[in-house]
This record gives sequence, structure tokens and C-alpha cells, in this order.
Amino acid sequence: MSAPQPPQPADIPTLLVKIFGKDRPGLTAGLFDTLAAYSVDVVDIEQVVTRGRIVLCALVTAPPAGLEGDLRATVHSWAESMKMQAEIISGIGDNRPRGLGRSHVTVLGHPLTSESTAAIAASITATGGNIDRIFRLAKYPVTAVEFAVSGTETEPLRTALAIEAAKLGVDVAVVAAGLHRRAQRLVVMDVDSTLIQDEVIELFAAHAGCEEEVAAVTTAAMRGELDFEQSLHARVALLAGLDASVVDKVRSEVRLTPGARTLIRTLKRLGYQVGVVSGGFTQVTDDLKERLGLDFAQANTLEIVDGKLTGKVTGEVVDRAGKARLLRRFAQEAGVPLEQTVAIGDGANDLDMLNAAGLGVAFNAKPLVREAAHTAVNVPFLDTVLYLLGITREEVEAAQTHTDSD
Repeated sequence: MSAPQPPQPADIPTLLVKIFGKDRPGLTAGLFDTLAAYSVDVVDIEQVVTRGRIVLCALVTAPPAGLEGDLRATVHSWAESMKMQAEIISGIGDNRPRGLGRSHVTVLGHPLTSESTAAIAASITATGGNIDRIFRLAKYPVTAVEFAVSGTETEPLRTALAIEAAKLGVDVAVVAAGLHRRAQRLVVMDVDSTLIQDEVIELFAAHAGCEEEVAAVTTAAMRGELDFEQSLHARVALLAGLDASVVDKVRSEVRLTPGARTLIRTLKRLGYQVGVVSGGFTQVTDDLKERLGLDFAQANTLEIVDGKLTGKVTGEVVDRAGKARLLRRFAQEAGVPLEQTVAIGDGANDLDMLNAAGLGVAFNAKPLVREAAHTAVNVPFLDTVLYLLGITREEVEAAQTHTDSD
């Protein structure tokens, strides 16, 4: 005969002990010291501090028979001595099991309004999801909060919230929960108008006196109205005859997007690998790779003969399909599964890469790209992408402090 099984958490009497009031050191230790006298076991703990006010919840097994009343009186007396309030609720078992389907929903607002928060929460409920936990990731440069959601699959939740986010003017990212979220990952970015604020070919064109003509073709290509490779050759042809010394001038004119250094430094400090792919030129991306400590970089190469630009590019053109191929190649070289990659871009030629990645982020992108990507960020700070990965502002600042001290 098999030995009798001990009572399971779902079958045993429990008490939910809730303490709330002004936070101060020693409250958690004090509560559990008080409970320890009654030989109760801890089933669950949750503590939240908001603007100096604490809510501490402890789910514990019920004390031996006849002692519950004494426990209640002792806890209330201790709480009163600490100028806190206490609430104790009897029940059976642990928290109810979370539903199948787990996702993290990150909401970015600048600001984050009550109306948009209510609408997002209602949309989660409408898909059959339950909000299990909410916590703040950052308060600046944007407000970022994360909802832990269960009870609904990631894809339908992402679709529903993308529609709601577009109406509300907030940024929402939905990713599947799981260990992979904190595993080693690869982040690959577009360069022009993503990692940097400029379009590199327009910087070259300014020195050739054809900036407006090149800018018009670039804009049409990014909207998906022109074949990228054809538009590239047409624009580069206008640079024929420029002195090669212009390369150094263009490098000095490149402006990083706000938050770019913070994004890369933080990712690198946390063990991520970072790369760039660009329809621009290696004459600039190689310099960025060295300056920023990137792991991978690939772009087109301007042909230079006898110290002059010929108006041609050499080698295989990095176009829309090429960016996706390079993402896969970088992932293979990095030893990172494709589903653990993150791609960031703004133009139509980034779409294949965004769709191939585990998470595709449209950064201040064209409407066509925003609609097709997994999520969109529409604030001018590149480091906000960190919050979509579940990285808090405190972790960002800690990474920066460690980097500066290295």
C-alpha cells in the first residue's frame, strides 16, 4: 500500500495577510517575525511600494487549531504599533492557476494617460486575457509599464492591442513569456534614420550639390514606391567625381539618434550581441562599428578609383531581401536562434528583416512599416527599445555606471 500523500496547497486552509501604509525599513522582517510564532509556512509573497506607500501581502498556511484568533490579534497589534493597517482573509489553497497562454505586454506613453491605460486593460480582457501583474519599467524618457498576461495566446493579443494602440497614440509591444526573454539575444538595426538621424547618401549628395534630387528618390524608396536596388544605383550615380576625402567629412557629420549609445552600451553590458545592416555604405558603417563596439556590420560599398567616387557600388547590394539574409547569417554566427533576435528599422526595405526576427520593431517608421511590424516605437529615443525587452530603467542606469567605471 502506498503511503498517504500530504495535503496539496489547493486543499489546505490559508490566510492572506495584507499590510499597508507608509513604507519604512524592517516591515517585512517584522511581519514574518510576528507570523513565525505561529508556525505558519509561506505560500506566496507580493510587495509593492508606490510613492513611499507599501502594500505587503503574505499568503501563509493557517496556524494550528485554536490559534487563528490569537494570530489575528497579534498581527493587528503589531501593525498598529508600526502605524500600519492590516487585513487578514481566510481561505483555502493558493492563488488560482494562471490560464494557458502567457505574454508580456509593454506599454510606452509620453505621457501615459489614464484613458489609454484603461483602454489597453479592457482590450486584454476582451481577448480573454487576465492581467496577473503590472509594474513600471521606466518613468523617463517615457513612462513604460509592463502587464503580465495569461489566458490568451500571444498572436491574437498582439493583433488586438496593435489596433487599440494605433487609436490611442501609444506604443504597445506583446511578446511571449518564457525563459528565452532573458536568454542571450541578438539585436540588429538599420542605420539611416534608425541608429543615426541622417540618411548617409543625402550627406554625400550635399557635397555633390544634388541633395534635393537624391532626397526625393530616397523618400520614395523608403515608402516602398521604388525598387531599392534601382534607386540606389540611380542615387549613387549622382555622386560620380566626388573626391574621396568627402568620406571623412560625412563621417564627422553623422548624428547618432538620441539614446543610441545607451541602447548599445546596455545591451552589450547585459551580454547581447549587436549588429547593423544598411542600404548605406561601409565607409560609414565600418566607422560606426568601431566607435560603438558593434559585433556585426554590413552595408554597400562605394567604389573609389584614383581618389574619386565612380558613382558605382561594389559587391552584392544590401537591399530588402539582403537585410533579412544578413539577420539570419548574423544569428547563425552569434549562435542565437532566429526567434531570439530583435530587428529595428524604419523603412520599407527593413520589412523582410523585421518579419524574420523574433521581434520586429518599427522605429519612427513609415505607415506601411508600422502596420506590418510586430510593434512600433514612435518616440525619438532609441533606448526605449530596451523596455520592450523587459529591461528596467534601473538596470539601464546600472549598466551605464558599470560601463563608465570599466
